[in-house]
Amino acid sequence: MIDVIPPAAIFIVGALLIPLLPGRLKSAYMVALPIIGMWNLLNLPMGSHYAVAFHGYDLLILEVDRLARAFAIVFHLIAFLGMLYILNFKKNLEYTAALCYAGCALGVVFAGDLLTLFFFWEGLTVTSMFLILARQTGAATAAALRYTLVHAAGGLLLLAGIVMHHHTTGSLAFGHLGLGSTATTLIFLGFGVNCAWPLLHGWLVDAYPEASIGGTVFLAAFTTKTAVYVLARAFAGEPSLIWIGTVMAIFPIFFALIENDLRRVLAYCLINQIGFMVVGIGIGTELAINGIVAQACAHILYKGLLFMAIGAVMYRTGTAKATELGGLARSMPWTCFFYLMGAAAIATPLFAGFVTKSLVLSAVAHEHLWLVWFALLFAAVGVFVSAGLKVPFFAFFSGDGGHRVKEAPLNMLLAMAGAAFLCLFIGLFPHYLYDLLPYDVAYQPYTYGHVMGQLQLLFFAGLAFSLLLLSGFYPAEVRAINLDVDWTYRMASRLLYRSLDVGLNGINSLVNRLVAVDFTARLSSFFQDGPARITLALCRPFCRLHQVDEKQLARSEEKVLRTYRLGNFSVACTAIFSVGFLVLLFFL
Repeated sequence: MIDVIPPAAIFIVGALLIPLLPGRLKSAYMVALPIIGMWNLLNLPMGSHYAVAFHGYDLLILEVDRLARAFAIVFHLIAFLGMLYILNFKKNLEYTAALCYAGCALGVVFAGDLLTLFFFWEGLTVTSMFLILARQTGAATAAALRYTLVHAAGGLLLLAGIVMHHHTTGSLAFGHLGLGSTATTLIFLGFGVNCAWPLLHGWLVDAYPEASIGGTVFLAAFTTKTAVYVLARAFAGEPSLIWIGTVMAIFPIFFALIENDLRRVLAYCLINQIGFMVVGIGIGTELAINGIVAQACAHILYKGLLFMAIGAVMYRTGTAKATELGGLARSMPWTCFFYLMGAAAIATPLFAGFVTKSLVLSAVAHEHLWLVWFALLFAAVGVFVSAGLKVPFFAFFSGDGGHRVKEAPLNMLLAMAGAAFLCLFIGLFPHYLYDLLPYDVAYQPYTYGHVMGQLQLLFFAGLAFSLLLLSGFYPAEVRAINLDVDWTYRMASRLLYRSLDVGLNGINSLVNRLVAVDFTARLSSFFQDGPARITLALCRPFCRLHQVDEKQLARSEEKVLRTYRLGNFSVACTAIFSVGFLVLLFFL
């Protein structure tokens, strides 16, 4: 008898039943499944584990500790809000893929060994691919292909590292690994692909804006956050992550300022926020780990809310381009309000981001990493300008895009309201979140200095944005495609494809012409009267030996060939000769 039920099983098995259910029952079932999962999760005692035997290995598919539980709780919350958000889309494939995707993320979080981790890690790639394909456009299909290839490469790095690690140590246990060997370096890089490290991040800003409206909400919640989780478990305290995270926090804000596609702006801002978490992992202290877990939980909620609001705009208007929007605050006031709530949650006092991001910044300050601290402070201001000011200004207030649309559907509004409430609740009562963190927290975010300092930063960020707009120095929103590192592998893949097309298909055409066309034509011509000609050629010396007249011999040969071509005997001989020839080729 199974004493515990792995949370991943509830989602994955439950998702497979969705296509079998009718109408309203299906909607109620999809929303209820994360609630059932949450009830199961809260009833799992700390230290619970569940193992299965697999070809001589004991796979630990469930291991509960405080780090895993914190991520699992917020994963259940966003899964519930995400399913509520997409109820009206009527796409069984998207529903099933979304819940399986959430299930695979939970599988990664509770994996106690590297083999189980790899299984669910690859499940993330497969299921998330369908969320991109669900948009059913040519651009989405191409983005899904590139996304899959990039993550397949990351998965191969991870698998190679796991195999080498097992060969070296004889262990598959998933815990702190640290750098120090080729195996752990490969695992480190495999995790980095999903974490969207600099130069490896192109897949995120390429694929997320092309995914379905609801698919982007799920994508923003799970892939990068599971990468943060595994890095925190396996490589906490790795100094290189401090600098990787710092670069991640800074460079996306410059792309976000000039980007026209608002979902792409939010994708860049997502990388920026992951950078804060990676810095915290690199520091590796208890305060830093608490900070990255808290920031991950808050980020999943407020970034999900931002993508929900822009998704609702896209659902009603058909576009998320800044140059095609504007003035929607009049048509979609509730959507505008909820977006502003999500924007405030990035860093404003009384909201989630204020009480979580400060943990990471405090951890950096305690280590006296002042250059990193100033860089993160600059990055925090930059992301607020991009996601908190630019996006709502061009979507809801600037000008008039000419869209006279209805407010978002009720289910979308309820999902946004739920996310907004959680962002506000965490900001007002942070101790509820702090109690879930891996280590005990003795931290007070609402100090006079911290509140006033943050308000000053936000005020001057807003002032700078306004002055740049009024002076005309702010980068104009134009219909353009901004090049990022994904351009390199797009062009490289096209070059590779064309090279293979010319090279391999050229060889294929040559072989086809020589074998399938020329050779078979000659073979067919030979089989028309070849056996008869061979027989006549063998008989000719005997005819000449008996001094047969040459003209009469030629006429006789022609008559024999003509009769051979027209007779049934020729067909049988040709078939037999052909079969014999092929058999001879086979054995030679």
